Amino acid sequence: MGFDFGILDVIQSIRTPFGDVVMPFISALGNSGFIWILLACVLAAYPKTRRCGLVLAAALCFDVVLCDGILKHLFARTRPFDVNTSIQLLVDRPHGYSFPSGHTAASFTSASALYFTGERKLWIPALGLACAIAFSRLYLYVHYPTDILGGIVVGIIAGYAGYRTAEIKLYYFFTDKRNKL
Repeated sequence: MGFDFGILDVIQSIRTPFGDVVMPFISALGNSGFIWILLACVLAAYPKTRRCGLVLAAALCFDVVLCDGILKHLFARTRPFDVNTSIQLLVDRPHGYSFPSGHTAASFTSASALYFTGERKLWIPALGLACAIAFSRLYLYVHYPTDILGGIVVGIIAGYAGYRTAEIKLYYFFTDKRNKL
């Protein structure tokens, strides 16, 4: 815990008025995984990127089960602002447990799924946004650094699981003689 609070304290020491405006906005992009769900829908809507959209959707399903359905309840970790009550939050108090970071997990799930599908034009910007969202959660004092690391690990696992599952399903769909187009 000392390690986590040490990093959070350093981040709090570099806060700026500009960051205090930008970081809540960046964090909000990850609320409920909305931006990533929207991206999956847009990609799935076009034949050229449909495969990628389906992989991303499958990966996000794995993420929500792993992160919100299992791990948060298993670890039941208190959020840092509940331990250090002297911090004034810049966002509404998040509900639920701290570990792993759901915003980070969904973001890295998406970047990983895009990477595994070979979507070169999207995975690098997605990774950049994922890093920004993860950092914003620390800046806003709503997650510990180890919550962020946990979210990254969960995201990579969910991204790969979504990729493998969707690839297997798509392979069998398109190679099954009854489903030939």
